[in-house]
Amino acid sequence: MPEDLPILFDFPSRPTIDFTNGEGGERELPVVPLINAVLFPHMLTPLFVGRAPSVAAIEDAMAGERSILAVAQREQDAEDIGPADLFTVGVEALVQRVLKMPDGSTSIVVQGQRRVRILGYIGTNGYLRARVAPIYSEDERTIAVEAMMRAVLSLFERVVKLSRTLPDDSYVMAMNVDEPGWLADLVASTMALDVPRRQEILETLDTEERLRRLSVMLSQELDVLELESRIHTQVQKEVDRNQREFFLREQMKAIQRELGQDDPIQRELADLRERVLLSSMSDIAKDKALEEVDRMEAMSPATPEYSVLHTYTNWLLDLPWTAQTEDNLGLDYAALILDNNHYGLEKIKERIIEFLAVRQLAGPKLKSPIICFVGPPGVGKTSLGRSIAEALGRAFVRASLGGVHDEAEIRGHRRTYIGSMPGRVLKAMKEAGANNPVFMLDEVDKLGADFRGDPASALLEVLDPEQNDTFRDHYLDVPYDLSKVLFVTTANLLDPIPPALLDRMEVIHLPGYTEEEKFQIARLFLVPKQLDANGIEDMGVRFNEAALRHLIRHYTYEAGVRNLEREIGAVCRKIARRVAGGRSYPRVVQPRQIEEGLGRPRYSHGLAETADSVGVATGLTWSAKGGDVMQIEVMVMEGKGVLTLTGHLGDVMRESAQAALSYARANAQRLGIVNRQFERIDIHIHVPEGAIPKEGPSAGVSLATALISALSERPTRRDVAMTGEITLRGRVLPVGGVKEKVLGAHRAGVGTVILPKKNQRDLDEVPAHVKRGLRFVYVETMDEVLETALVG
Repeated sequence: MPEDLPILFDFPSRPTIDFTNGEGGERELPVVPLINAVLFPHMLTPLFVGRAPSVAAIEDAMAGERSILAVAQREQDAEDIGPADLFTVGVEALVQRVLKMPDGSTSIVVQGQRRVRILGYIGTNGYLRARVAPIYSEDERTIAVEAMMRAVLSLFERVVKLSRTLPDDSYVMAMNVDEPGWLADLVASTMALDVPRRQEILETLDTEERLRRLSVMLSQELDVLELESRIHTQVQKEVDRNQREFFLREQMKAIQRELGQDDPIQRELADLRERVLLSSMSDIAKDKALEEVDRMEAMSPATPEYSVLHTYTNWLLDLPWTAQTEDNLGLDYAALILDNNHYGLEKIKERIIEFLAVRQLAGPKLKSPIICFVGPPGVGKTSLGRSIAEALGRAFVRASLGGVHDEAEIRGHRRTYIGSMPGRVLKAMKEAGANNPVFMLDEVDKLGADFRGDPASALLEVLDPEQNDTFRDHYLDVPYDLSKVLFVTTANLLDPIPPALLDRMEVIHLPGYTEEEKFQIARLFLVPKQLDANGIEDMGVRFNEAALRHLIRHYTYEAGVRNLEREIGAVCRKIARRVAGGRSYPRVVQPRQIEEGLGRPRYSHGLAETADSVGVATGLTWSAKGGDVMQIEVMVMEGKGVLTLTGHLGDVMRESAQAALSYARANAQRLGIVNRQFERIDIHIHVPEGAIPKEGPSAGVSLATALISALSERPTRRDVAMTGEITLRGRVLPVGGVKEKVLGAHRAGVGTVILPKKNQRDLDEVPAHVKRGLRFVYVETMDEVLETALVG
C-alpha cells in the first residue's frame, strides 16, 4: 500500500450506539484485522499473525507505544482486507509479548484496553492505520443491573458444568468480577460464540442491555448443552450395556470351555461357517456369506439384525448353485411321454424333440430357449409345461404372474425393508432344488404396472439368455446363474405383452380344439381322470361316444376343454351319489343320462339361421377364448339418411360399417340396388350379444354383405361364413386369427368359408379333417364375396 495516503473515507455514526469521546480524544493506531475472533476490553488473548500487513502493523506498534487496533473482519474468508471489510467498533489493545515462529508467522499476546469507534482509515507502509475515538460507558449498579448480573452468573455456572470445553475456573473468575460491563465482556469472551454474536456484545454500550443479550445467548447455549448431555447419556448407557454383555459373554465362553461345554450359539455359527466354506456357491456369494457370519459373531443373538443376517445366509446356502438334474435325452422316451399326456399339439411336441436333439449334439453350449405358449383358456398350456419337465427328467416349478403389479415380486425386496424376502424367481429356484428346472411363468400377459415398478421390465433380465447368467435379486444382491433354466411362459393374448419382452420369447400358438380332438381328449384323459377323482373308477362306468359328443355339442362352447372336464365331473358326481346311496346306476352313460344329470341342453349345435334371410350375414370372430361365428343384421326403413350402429361396437368396426355403406352407395346400380334414395332411408346395423364388446376390421366383408343384401333385397346363404377387411374400392384385405376362425366355423356347422386370398397360406396349420369338412372360397374383391354369399 503506498505511503502517506489521505483518509480513505469516514464512517457515518450509528444512531443505535451512543459514542462519546472521553479522555485521550482521537488517536491513530495500526490496524490488525481478526479472523474468527473478537477481542474484548480487559481480556488477555494470544493471537497468531501471518499476513504481511498485520505483521507490519505489529512491528510499527512495537516501535512506538505498543498499541494496536484489534477489529474483526466481516467476511472471515477475505484475504485482501479493505476498510469496508471491517466492523466499525473495535478494541484498542496493548501488545504484551511478540514471538517469531519457525513457519514465518508471528505469535503475540495482547490485552484489550477499551472500546473505540473507527472514524476513518489511513494507508501507511503497506498496512492500514485508523483514526479512532474511545467509547466510554457508565456502569451504574442499579437493581436491574444487579439482577441481570446474578442471572448471567447463574446461567454461566450451569453452562460451565455441562460444557466439556470450558474449564471449571471460568466460573470462579466470573464470580470475582464486580463491574457489570467487565462481567459481560468476560463471559462473552469465554463462551463459544460466533463472530456476529460476539460483535453484537462488543457494540452494545448500555450495560444492562449487554447483560440482557448475553443472558439470552447463555439460555440458548444451555438448551443445546442439556440436549447434548441427554443424548450423550443415552448413548453411553447403550455402549455400557453392550460392553457389559460382551464381557459377560466372553466370561461365559471361558467358563464353558473350562467345563468342557460349548456355547450353542457359537456352535451354530461355527456350523454355519463350515457350511459356507463347503458350499458350491460362487466366490462372490461365498465372500458375502462369510462376511455376514463374521458380523453375527460380533453381535448379540438378541438383536434384530442377527436374525436378518441369519436368514440371509441361509438363503444363500439353500439356493442350488451347481446342483442340477441330468437331462433325459432319449427322443423316443420324450415323444412317448408327450403323447401319453397330450392329444394332438404336434407342433409343440416337435419343438421339444428338436430341443433334445440339439442338446444331444451341442451339449452345454446350447442356450435354453424361452418358449411362450399363446392360446385360449383350457387348451393345456400349463399342463404342457409339466409334460415337458417330465419328458426331460427335470424339476418343474411354476409362478403365476396374473395381477402382479410390484417389481419386487420378481426381483425381491432390498434388505433395508423389514420382512424383506427374495422375489418369486429365486423362491422357485430354491423350491426346485436344481439350477436347471423347467420354470413356467403363467399368465405373462396379465402383468400390471403401477408406482411400485413394472414387473414386465424386471422380466427382461430373467428371460434374456445373454443376461440371465448374472441375474441379481435385490435381496441377495449377488449374481445368480439362470442360464440353465428352461423358461416356459403362457399367455392368452400377445397384445398386452411389451414388445421388448415379446422379442425375447419364441412364440408357439395353441389353437382351440376341434370337436374330434375334444372327443379324443375326453375319452383318453378327462373321463378316466374324473372317474378316479370321484371314486367310481372300479364301478365299471364308461361314457359312450354319443354321450361325449352330446356333452361337447350341447353343454360346452369353448376353445379348450376346461368346461368339458367340469361337466364330465358333474355327471360322475351324480353317479357317485347313486352308488353311495345304494341305488342303481348306469354302467354306460348315454345322452339321456347326460340330460337327466345336467338338465336341458345349454347350446344348440349347428347354424343359428334355419333359412336364407335378407339382411343377415354370418361373420367369423376371434378372441382370447378362440374362434366363433357372429350374426350381423341390417334393417332398412324410411327416414332421413341416418346410419345407426348398435351391439357394443368399437371405433374400427364402426369405420368398417361406414366404409361398407360408402361402397354400396357408390356401386348401387351395379349391385342391383334400385329404387333406393339413400337420403330418404335410415339404415340400422346391429350385431347381437350387445353386452360383449366387438372390435376390429375383419367384419368388413360381413357388414358389406348384410348391407347389400338388405338394400338389394337378395337373401344371403345361411351356411356361408366370411371374414376379411373391406376397402372403399371393394378390395378384400387379409386378416388375422384365421386358424381359430376356421375352427369356430367348423364347430358351428358352417359349410362354406369365404377368406381373403392372401390368407390361404394360413390354412396350413388347420387340421386336415377340419379342412375336409369345409369348402373354402378365396376372394380378392367384394364381387367375388357376393357371388358366393348371396342367393341368385
